[in-house]
Amino acid sequence: MTTKNLISEINRKKSFLCIGLDVDLDKIPKHLLSEEDPIFSFNKAIIDATHHLAVAYKPNTAFYEAYGLKGWRSLERTIEYLNKNYPEIFTIADAKRGDIGNTSTMYAKAFFDDLAFDSVTVAPYMGKDSIEPFLAFENKHTIMLALTSNEGAFDFQTKDVGGQEFYKMVLQTSTAWKNAKNLMYVVGATKAEYLADIRSIIPDSFLLVPGVGAQGGNLQDVAKYGMNKHVGLLVNSSRGVIYAGNDTQFYNEAAKAAKVLQQQMEVILDAR
Repeated sequence: MTTKNLISEINRKKSFLCIGLDVDLDKIPKHLLSEEDPIFSFNKAIIDATHHLAVAYKPNTAFYEAYGLKGWRSLERTIEYLNKNYPEIFTIADAKRGDIGNTSTMYAKAFFDDLAFDSVTVAPYMGKDSIEPFLAFENKHTIMLALTSNEGAFDFQTKDVGGQEFYKMVLQTSTAWKNAKNLMYVVGATKAEYLADIRSIIPDSFLLVPGVGAQGGNLQDVAKYGMNKHVGLLVNSSRGVIYAGNDTQFYNEAAKAAKVLQQQMEVILDAR
């Protein structure tokens, strides 16, 4: 999917909502556990109930890898279902890969060619030769960790390095990499006060913003400081949507939770 297509969907749905499909078998409704593939059954119900409210879905691959081959097959079935039935949806493999040379190329092939995701998250610690293999894929997007919302983010990301915070140095450096136009960036919603500075470095890039809802991030602050002329935001909610209900009608509760966020986003978009 091209950036232009994504922007079009945001404007059409009046939403920049991304739903994280982080499926834990201990948390899904118990009646699904008798299904042949409980994870896929859960995902399918969530997707069918919320696809008109969201522009992106983001499975975190750890929640699938934890279940071995069965979990990986559930991930494969989920992305196949999305691509076949809702091709307008932007798909994100939240894998946080980061290695060099041929290894990164193989990771990229796994998510872009084999699984056919539109994008994948990556960690930039090893530098440009760990990221550029992902950027080489046409009409695919590489979403680089920039400033995360976890407590440990302050261990490295905000440290002063020669008069500049480290995350700013990473952002600035990444803009010079080959095919940098295919880069998006992860910025935690709990770091909304940093967004104005981030936008001064990457004014036109899309930001994937997790942490709204369960982690305490504020949607209005994220939009105020992070939105650009093309919106440029994908705001993710995972637990707050997918676990909103836990009975046989769990998907309806998920849709209600997603609708609340979408309506807030519509107000923000209409006020632009």
